[in-house]
Amino acid sequence: MEFQIKTFSELTTAELYELIRLRAEVFVVEQDCVYLDLDNLDQQAWHIIGTENGEILAYARILKPGDYYREAMLGRIVTAKKARGKNYGRAIVKRGIEEINKLYPESNIRIMAQSYLVKFYQAFGFIVASEEFLEDGIPHVEMVLGRKL
Repeated sequence: MEFQIKTFSELTTAELYELIRLRAEVFVVEQDCVYLDLDNLDQQAWHIIGTENGEILAYARILKPGDYYREAMLGRIVTAKKARGKNYGRAIVKRGIEEINKLYPESNIRIMAQSYLVKFYQAFGFIVASEEFLEDGIPHVEMVLGRKL
């Protein structure tokens, strides 16, 4: 898998379309969750795009400290259904952590994790930092990884 890190203005229209389509395929259709994905945060985010043979198969976005949480945020983490089982999810999270450590070295990293993925994120060192709550009808928890807990 090859990775690219881009700002919103660096994305081509084709990349933007493909990454929004991937997010909709997984978060809206596969998870049967009607929600507004276009939240006006993409414009200030760093976009991590994982491709294989030119196709976007994994994606995540980074928000700087203060844009959503006090800490830097890693979010919209997604892997295409056909690419699962190849550790691309692990690869995109690892790359996201590395990029945040470069961009915002003094910041902890906060994620909003679907509850069934807690163990997955704990493998990276994230710890649960909230009670479980519903986000768009799906159980979630906040998790934090960092130097200043």
